[in-house]
Amino acid sequence: HGGPLAVARVLQLVLHLGARLAEPGEFTRRAFLNGRLDLTQAEAVLDIIRARSNAGMKAALGQLEGKLSQKLKEIELLIKSPLAAIEASLDFPDEVGEVDASELNKLHQAISAVEKLLDTWEEGRLLSEGIKIAIVGRPNVGKSSLLNALLQQERAIVSNIPGTTRDTIEEITQLGGFPCRLIDTAGLRETEDVLESIGVARTKKAVNAADVVLFLYDLSEGFIAADRQILNEIEAKNIIIVGNKADLLTEKVNTEVIREYPVITISAREGTGLDELTAKIQEVVLGGKNISVHGEPLLTRARHRAALAKCREHLEAAISAWENGIPFDLIAIDLWAAINNLGEITGATTREDLLDTIFSQFCIGK
Repeated sequence: HGGPLAVARVLQLVLHLGARLAEPGEFTRRAFLNGRLDLTQAEAVLDIIRARSNAGMKAALGQLEGKLSQKLKEIELLIKSPLAAIEASLDFPDEVGEVDASELNKLHQAISAVEKLLDTWEEGRLLSEGIKIAIVGRPNVGKSSLLNALLQQERAIVSNIPGTTRDTIEEITQLGGFPCRLIDTAGLRETEDVLESIGVARTKKAVNAADVVLFLYDLSEGFIAADRQILNEIEAKNIIIVGNKADLLTEKVNTEVIREYPVITISAREGTGLDELTAKIQEVVLGGKNISVHGEPLLTRARHRAALAKCREHLEAAISAWENGIPFDLIAIDLWAAINNLGEITGATTREDLLDTIFSQFCIGK
């Protein structure tokens, strides 16, 4: 059980004798280059390491097992069949004759499968990146207290002095099994303090990028004009009004003054109402959908989504050309492009510089 000095000396010696440190992701990259994994499975290794929730872990494991790869192979076969028929007809017109009309139906099946995969992007993104939740409101309404309550630990400074939070504070947690990025923001108000005004600017940027905004107000003070003014400036599409400090009230509060948004009453200090708030967040962000990580594969990477979107464009062009009597040699160009787009995802046609970018995100070795 040698100490750090002993380990360093041993490392220094083996490097001197000709060994070298492993590159980021080198072992996974070797597995990819040797054909043991395709690129989606290699990326899944990194997704497993970075998983922020049980659901995200299961989605990454499914990708490592080849669920996405298998779906992409099925789509590729649906494209290759009509492409082979077209090329045979072009090369051997007398022997093969015209392309059977049933081959066009396979392209319709392919584009339907591509669109079905693309429809999983929003759910997959949330599992991979986490639901971005911005906590917004006037200074001293309890934003940092709510952050700490949701994290179930003391991470943000709680103070009775308005403006204590001068910048955005981001933390990762799980809510209802989903990864969430909680963003505690600087209080939105006009200020002459330069540092605080910078925080307010960053707050607005964070709010605009959030999947859902929790707008806090102080129940003991009521929903006042200053709250309404800030609320009117928020451009996010998903907003939940959260009335905090319910523990200070002696009677039930009237929340009918805010009819256009869902309203949840909580006490961040005592932890009441948080389960209801968590359920409402999932309802608002997911639109009532239940994300299943046991069935069909999910798109969890923007790279996959972009390549599939290009694949769909080429399939649409090929189908339109076929139905309008465009020569088959031009249709073949779009079909080859669609196959290449699928290859970008699996690694069959991926550029070396993109591989460098992907594997540079890995830890040393791995």
